[in-house]
Amino acid sequence: MAAATPLSFATLPPSLDSTSEPPALFDGTTRLYIAYICPYAQRTWIARNYKGLQEKIKLVPIDLQNRPAWYKEKVYSSNKVPSLEHNNEVRGESLDLVKYIDAHFEGPALTPDDPAKQQFAEELLSYSDSFNTTVMKDIPAKGDVSGDVDAAFDKLEEALSKFSDGPFFLGQFSLVDIAYAPFIERYQTILHSLKNYDITQGRPKLALWIEELKKIDAYTETIIDPQELLAATKKKFGVKYFHRSHFI
Repeated sequence: MAAATPLSFATLPPSLDSTSEPPALFDGTTRLYIAYICPYAQRTWIARNYKGLQEKIKLVPIDLQNRPAWYKEKVYSSNKVPSLEHNNEVRGESLDLVKYIDAHFEGPALTPDDPAKQQFAEELLSYSDSFNTTVMKDIPAKGDVSGDVDAAFDKLEEALSKFSDGPFFLGQFSLVDIAYAPFIERYQTILHSLKNYDITQGRPKLALWIEELKKIDAYTETIIDPQELLAATKKKFGVKYFHRSHFI
């Protein structure tokens, strides 16, 4: 597996903005609309890559700061990313799309067969919004991270101890890891830089999880350059930058 390196935008499709013409919509091509900076979109991008669908699902990046009018008018009325154009329909919501891609396309399964793992997966997926809200609201606050943030990361550390057949949340890599990876990637960088907080301190399972993620090409191909992330965060400093509403 390749080592983790920040993605090079030069090797990826350019983001479409207000001056860009729309693709040939609903022509039978399956398209995944994302934004490179958006962690929600990154979830679906990872799923597409992991299942080896680079040739079957075309990546269409959107410039969220100067988004084309046709995206809302002709593609996805919610005007959010990610969205998936498939079989003449457009669907949204990142976790729903990860499940949809897993169920409707060939490639390695992202959902385990074990009922116990399936149940735990749903618990962790349901918790992900609460986890993100807890951490995101703490980013602009003055001082050290709150006890709530400590507890949130401790909960992930505990979750990573549930199964012993691998380093990931369900043992083996799954949709749960995809759900959390883009956010942990950002929190590790931002909290260390802005609050001198190491999310892996005293959490060996989380530290191992991060290292094992970096061995998965499907993920490393989507990693945002930490310096770009920090620059954008400091420019937009505050919860609005990471809040879901910023990506719609």
